Amino acid sequence: MLSAKTLYIARPSNTKTFRQMQVRLIATTAPLIEIEGQSLSSEGLMAYCARVSSPHQETPDYEKLLAYCIQHKHWSVFEMVDMSVEIVTSRAISPQILRHRSFQFQEFSQRYAKAQEIEHYQPRRQDSKNRQNSLDDLDTETIAWFDEAQESVARLALEQYNKALEKGIAKECARVLLPLATQTKLYMKGSVRSWIHYLEVRTSKSTQQEHREIALEIQDIFIQQFPVTAKALNWS
Repeated sequence: MLSAKTLYIARPSNTKTFRQMQVRLIATTAPLIEIEGQSLSSEGLMAYCARVSSPHQETPDYEKLLAYCIQHKHWSVFEMVDMSVEIVTSRAISPQILRHRSFQFQEFSQRYAKAQEIEHYQPRRQDSKNRQNSLDDLDTETIAWFDEAQESVARLALEQYNKALEKGIAKECARVLLPLATQTKLYMKGSVRSWIHYLEVRTSKSTQQEHREIALEIQDIFIQQFPVTAKALNWS
């Protein structure tokens, strides 16, 4: 049985290949100044800016300072550094990501470029007590039916979409034939402060599983890039 995180590339030839969802670090703010002959890290830059009113601005240590700022909710210092990631997901999930308005986005445009792939998700049962929750306890027969339904829809959608393009129909019109499972790519840039808020919300179990898995991958990247901040948040 495939995990909920497995995707396939559906093509008109009725072939499919498997891969994992993708989250990739693109950039973080790179300070240009040095302290005691050493380049500042991104977290060092946040501390340097936080000490703007201090005679000890060039103090190299900052672990206690950043932890203090988090504890006392001095969030403005965490706006001094940005992080950008690349996310590959479906059109079903990208609108949830785009709702986070403190970020800046660039997304793959189906008006200008041809859609190539349709993703496959393992179904879950609707929670009757919580409309925003689903349960991973469907029987194998139902899962098999849904898998076949997805493949059938993906194959037909891509065949008709490609025919529309061959007939000269504009991409911006032909895209109405594509399902929400159509793959998209987006770049998401925001301050450390915005990422803290996003990750606190979207790593919660109340988030749709496919989106939560993306957030957890981003959190792993965040921990690698901002270990002191992550430790103060009890994320590592």
